[in-house]
Amino acid sequence: MSTEEHTERSSNAEQEELSIISQGAQALTDLSARIGTRFGRAEVRNRVGRYLRGLLASVERKNGWQLAEELGDPNAHGVQRLLAEADWDEEAVRDDLRGYVIDHLGEAGGILAVDETGFVKKGKKSAGVARQYSGTAGRRENSQVGVFLLYSSAKGYAFIDRALYLPEEWTADRVRCREAGIPDEVGFATKGELAQQMLARAFAAGVPADWVVGDTIYGYDDLRLFLEEQQKNYVLAVPETHMIWVQGQQQPVGLLAALLPQEAWVVLSAGEGSKGPRLYEWAWLQLPDQSETANQRARWVLIQRSLSDPSERAYYRAYGPANTTLAELVRVTGSRWRIEEGYEQAKGEVGLDQYEVRTWRAWYRYVTLALLAYAALVVMRGQARTQEKKVVLSTSGSH
Repeated sequence: MSTEEHTERSSNAEQEELSIISQGAQALTDLSARIGTRFGRAEVRNRVGRYLRGLLASVERKNGWQLAEELGDPNAHGVQRLLAEADWDEEAVRDDLRGYVIDHLGEAGGILAVDETGFVKKGKKSAGVARQYSGTAGRRENSQVGVFLLYSSAKGYAFIDRALYLPEEWTADRVRCREAGIPDEVGFATKGELAQQMLARAFAAGVPADWVVGDTIYGYDDLRLFLEEQQKNYVLAVPETHMIWVQGQQQPVGLLAALLPQEAWVVLSAGEGSKGPRLYEWAWLQLPDQSETANQRARWVLIQRSLSDPSERAYYRAYGPANTTLAELVRVTGSRWRIEEGYEQAKGEVGLDQYEVRTWRAWYRYVTLALLAYAALVVMRGQARTQEKKVVLSTSGSH
């Protein structure tokens, strides 16, 4: 390579990096402008913009003191006041988050994934904290649990809604609830009911999604019936004890695998994993349907079996257009893993789990802003990839 070519390539790389930085700054500016009307005072508006930049900065922990230091504040009071006391509507900002994600990632064929994640916490005063199972810890732990809704498409994926789960020990103690700032009208709701509320908001907002996916917590009858009434397609995991009607009698889905002949199983990929295609054996069975839409829509049981250990299985209930193929159901099923990746990235990169707030409203505010920062990060990366492709195409076209 000549000196001139090396200099030209270095210059192009510098220009590309500057372009990506500029796009990142523009993405944050656009996002701040989108939510700006939700903050009546200019000082709060300005602080939110800086706060989002702080969440995206390389701060070791996104807690009050370290964010305050990143923002150049003398103490954490300003950050704490933004989350606990300042006058702004976190539900309206949630709507802005959803709009931002759909504007950048929305397309026909999108998928909505519901799931929960744990936030390990000390003490007993943080809203909703209890000794409960935490998938994050992999055991029962003193923690808070949040239920989340993620939107994904070929353009990328980001969260569009969130809800804090309150165990019954909390909702049965209204004094404790008031001390944590939980409104009196907030009663007990299962994780499935919280998911249904978030899905209802997404449907009402016209979110372009073809399918809903979720694990066994969300495969219960009420949520499936709600989705069918909305004519929404789904693939929801169910336990092996889940009962279905087969040949006029009820039996658990766990017995089906043993009854199916070997030729009923097909090896298909559930999507790309860190080590390549996630290959499993799959089988499906269409369930009887006497409804008016039976000719256009169908219900299935889908079974997933490990290639290395056939006794390792997972079961799903599915509902969708009658002409849906097995390969399509498998593709949709595999998309659920994106929400796990989203948690990992949001916790690792914007500090989704690093908050130090106790009250109900402060939790919602912190989490909403963290999800906004994560969405901006997803958009920035998407724009950077598009820019890189343009550079590669322009470079290859010049030779």
